[in-house]
Amino acid sequence: MRNFRLIIGLLISGLALAAARGDNFKLTTGETMTGELLPSSANDLGVQVKVGEGKYEKVPWASFSQEDLKQFYAKYPKMQPFVEPFIEITPEERIKKTEVDIKQPPRLQRPSGQSLFGALFSSTLGWFIVLVLYAANIYAGYEVSIFRGKSVPLVCGFSAIPILGLLAPIIFLSMKVKMPAAQEAYEPPSESVPQPAAEAINPMLDGTVEHPSGLKLAHTEAEPAAPGLPPTTTYQRGQFTFNRRFFETKFPGFFGVVRRDADRDMILLIKSVRGEYASQRITRIAANDLHLEVHRGNASEEISIPFQEIKEIQVKHKDAG
Repeated sequence: MRNFRLIIGLLISGLALAAARGDNFKLTTGETMTGELLPSSANDLGVQVKVGEGKYEKVPWASFSQEDLKQFYAKYPKMQPFVEPFIEITPEERIKKTEVDIKQPPRLQRPSGQSLFGALFSSTLGWFIVLVLYAANIYAGYEVSIFRGKSVPLVCGFSAIPILGLLAPIIFLSMKVKMPAAQEAYEPPSESVPQPAAEAINPMLDGTVEHPSGLKLAHTEAEPAAPGLPPTTTYQRGQFTFNRRFFETKFPGFFGVVRRDADRDMILLIKSVRGEYASQRITRIAANDLHLEVHRGNASEEISIPFQEIKEIQVKHKDAG
């Protein structure tokens, strides 16, 4: 009984001695520290190690060897964020971590090699191209037959022959066209018959004769008017050049707001490409056009007329027909 108690006491003393002894930690200085690691005290600066009864030491992370740091990282998950920055990674481990697993993408299989005609007739698109070319060749034969005066069924029939028909439009286009002989030969007149000479007319004596270019050769500009009314004066394109200077010199009385007694009842009748416009006042004039004040009923509006569109200008009394 006494021996049994001695054995129990030795076991308890050994366990206590082992617990008090703790683990061995290798430091970077070459020393070895024996104690109990306290993971709950770990922070950014280091961790506490219990080296004896009531004795603790704060050990920085940089003081531990790489083997101890890797054991801390594998054994204590809570210490991993603090330990990881101090673990040195070897080139082999760095390559293994940054290694990219390249996976080849799926690729389409290339079609097997074949001839041009085999490739054309092996797909729907190829058949469509062949039919379009076939129809185009027949149409070319139709156009050649019209151009060369050949029979349409003949040329189109040869053009419709597969493969050989490609040369048909070229052959018929290269043929010469035979012109039909004239039915009646031209015979010069045996004797010339003298024609009576036309009576010469002096255009300066006849006011109705016009120049071949379409210009009247009459010198006067005035036209007869109704009794008691001023005569109507006409200016036609060709006889006069319609520009800004023409209107400023010929119609100065139409630029003012107040009309004089002589021009009070006179109006401008301008015939242009877009129609006829009767006005008593020119409101504005520019280098290429003029603006007229046109009255329509009780309302008035301003109309712009380019000089190049004016065909004729008449100055007449408002009561003249």
